[in-house]
Amino acid sequence: MTDFLVKHFVKNYTDTEDIKVRENYGTMAGITGIVCNIFLFVLKFAVGTLSGSISVLSDAFNNLSDSASCVVTLFGCKMAAKPADKDHPFGHGRAEYLTSLIIAVIIILVGFELLRSSAGKIVSPDEVKFSAAALISLFASIGVKLWMSVFNTKLGKRINSPVMMATAQDSRSDVIATSAAVIGLTASLFTTLPIDGAMGIVVSIFIIKGGFGIVKDTVDDLIGKPADHELIKKIEDIVTAPDKIIGVHDLVVHDYGPGKKLASCHAEVRSDENFVAAHDVIDGIERDIFKKLGIMMTIHMDPVDVDNEQTNACRKAVEEYAAQLDPRLRIHDFRLVPGDTHTNLVFDIVVPYDCKYSESELKEKLSQLMNASKDTKYYLVITIDRDFGEE
Repeated sequence: MTDFLVKHFVKNYTDTEDIKVRENYGTMAGITGIVCNIFLFVLKFAVGTLSGSISVLSDAFNNLSDSASCVVTLFGCKMAAKPADKDHPFGHGRAEYLTSLIIAVIIILVGFELLRSSAGKIVSPDEVKFSAAALISLFASIGVKLWMSVFNTKLGKRINSPVMMATAQDSRSDVIATSAAVIGLTASLFTTLPIDGAMGIVVSIFIIKGGFGIVKDTVDDLIGKPADHELIKKIEDIVTAPDKIIGVHDLVVHDYGPGKKLASCHAEVRSDENFVAAHDVIDGIERDIFKKLGIMMTIHMDPVDVDNEQTNACRKAVEEYAAQLDPRLRIHDFRLVPGDTHTNLVFDIVVPYDCKYSESELKEKLSQLMNASKDTKYYLVITIDRDFGEE
């Protein structure tokens, strides 16, 4: 069903990096969600009113709020598709993150309202009238919401949309809510205890928890989080593919919303390389990354002296000592600056955030290890770097 809708309502549906295609995906998903949720609201409102079930009525209004969420999704996708302008030179892609945040707030508010009404039903319970029609309609609702969850998850993964993933989470919360309503309705056949209200409280907790989960994921996107390993590996493979590039470091990926990424890195070349030729190679790499990954890349060229035996020996020693302290430590931009009384070893070291040594301790221990059994006095000039990719 999902593929049928995509093929019939999304033009050029395979080009998921295209802003217009992403907008069409969002429009199709939003309209589908509105139609499904309005249908479920009408169905559950009628069933809840006839049976007197607070959990069914609460679930009905939850579906009504879901319709509002779908409207927000439509607006967010339209906003994110707007081209860059003088006030927003990186585009409007992060509007999707803001939309996800709005949906999360709606989910949380619905959860707290359900919690309030369910607690009231425990204190002052109303009679719940069992109805086979009500039970059938609730099972139908579960089926629709399961499909909507799968539908939005598929689309969300296909176009890397946080809005659709949030909507999928909302649908899963609805499945739990409606399942609880089924239990409450069925329990009315066997007991007069306020099972309906108790199940409403359980459902509200699940809904609130899901809402806060979306908030956390969305806030992480807005604040900034590491690029995933797969993307980092793809960029590194493209950068190091030409023979003139002997290494890469300081790779940073900036995310300005789905489909809009900028990145930068340092590419290592031999110090005796023809710099004009090397620069031409780097220009080609930047174009290649944009063509294959859609990422605007800026590459800084780092010359490396690979033929100096003393430099190579010192670098090897530093790398071995660093591995003793933490195998994850990585060295780059290594230079040897000799002097009359001592020799400076100047380098950057990439340190994991959870390294057990502080920056000062790390520098001190490396200096001690490097000078422990050496005739030459070494001064270590160390710059601490952090890894901007996932660890």
